[in-house]
Amino acid sequence: MQNGKLQLEDVTIADRQVVRRAVGAAAVGNITEWYDFGVYGYLATTITHVFFSGLPSTMGTIATFGLFAVSFLIRPFGSLFFGPLGDRIGRKRVLSLTVILMAAGTFVIGVVPSYASIGIAAPLLVLLARLLQGVSTGGEYGNAMTFIAEYAPDKRRGFLGSWLEFGTLTGYAFGATIATVLTAVLTPDQLLSWGWRIPFLIALPLGAVGLYLRLKLEETPAFAELMAQTKKANQPQKSEFRSVFVDHWPAMLLCAGLVLAWNVTNYMLTSYVPTYLTDTLPSRGHTGTGETASQVLQIVVLVVLMLVITFLGRLSDRVGRRRVVLGGCVALVVLSLPSVLLLRAGGDVRTLLGLLIMGLTLICFSAVLPSTLPAMFPTHVRAGGLSIAFNISVSLFGGTTSTVMSALVAGTGDLNWPAYYLMGAGVIGAISILLTRETARRPLDGSAPIVETRQEARELVDADR
Repeated sequence: MQNGKLQLEDVTIADRQVVRRAVGAAAVGNITEWYDFGVYGYLATTITHVFFSGLPSTMGTIATFGLFAVSFLIRPFGSLFFGPLGDRIGRKRVLSLTVILMAAGTFVIGVVPSYASIGIAAPLLVLLARLLQGVSTGGEYGNAMTFIAEYAPDKRRGFLGSWLEFGTLTGYAFGATIATVLTAVLTPDQLLSWGWRIPFLIALPLGAVGLYLRLKLEETPAFAELMAQTKKANQPQKSEFRSVFVDHWPAMLLCAGLVLAWNVTNYMLTSYVPTYLTDTLPSRGHTGTGETASQVLQIVVLVVLMLVITFLGRLSDRVGRRRVVLGGCVALVVLSLPSVLLLRAGGDVRTLLGLLIMGLTLICFSAVLPSTLPAMFPTHVRAGGLSIAFNISVSLFGGTTSTVMSALVAGTGDLNWPAYYLMGAGVIGAISILLTRETARRPLDGSAPIVETRQEARELVDADR
């Protein structure tokens, strides 16, 4: 910069091949994380029999989902460690560590002996594996969003950021598909004795691929520039906790509000609705949906969302992030009740329509927020501030969605509570996005502009003069 004017050397020209590798490396971690989510959720009944055979059926089911919830409760602690660590030693190093920890945690579950073999040690070992997964996930997603955002050209950040959630959908669909196929082709005895272990063991090679891809990359341009400036000024790096909570608390609150709307919708669709269809509705005299049919319909919806998500990310680059996210919030308020009523009506077609409405609403957040949230924080606290706000919100509101819904429906007898809850999340999301500044096609706070060609760089410099 000279006299406050942008110079050509101030503009970063992105290497398209490097950007593609960076997006792929970040997305693989999400595939690994949500692959475990899909496998664990779809094999929950089998897991109960394997690790909690010493408990009554109801208590075993509660214990199985308790282990599932543990990873959410521990995630904020992982974010408090790995988030700021990403701002100190680099996003790449943290992401290389978290992807192998996540894969290792899933793999360990697949090799733990059953309760019948080693007794109480079996569920305790699974608990340790879930804690490992929760801690690593707490640092994974915030650093992954930061990693892609700092590599992406300013005009394509929405499109490239949407590939992170494409990885989420891919991982969940992959895990759900494998679990569904195994359930269909194996006998109950085969599934219980050895078949259930196969999908958990697959996680290790998935993690190895992610580690390889991440180790092949350089650090992001924004972080490399931050380190160069720090070294040049000969200033030691300071703890960012005070800065995050004191200087950036408005961004933290807005980030948490957006994450609430996003993840309540996410876990409603992927975690609570399957139980709602196969258990809650039939128990209250409604038709409901068979377990296999419910699984297949969920997978169909996930495939549709995978086809749509990158188009919405690209749209946000053109019309702005706020418009797309606000559209999702309005859809939550207006369409949640029709969606739930379709689920209650039963039948495969009506159930599919209800799931699609909920899924297409979710995709307004999933496609756009990975590029919106990193832009709310400056470079020196981006990974830490984003990770902490994201995981606290997910832990308090996203991960508890199934438990809260089960309690509210059971306590009131009102089967429309999922709709009411989604509508409330939509209101909070709308307030948050209206208070968030538009960042589409603009450089990240504290980062140099990133373009794709030298011609774009010259035009940007000329426009600033």
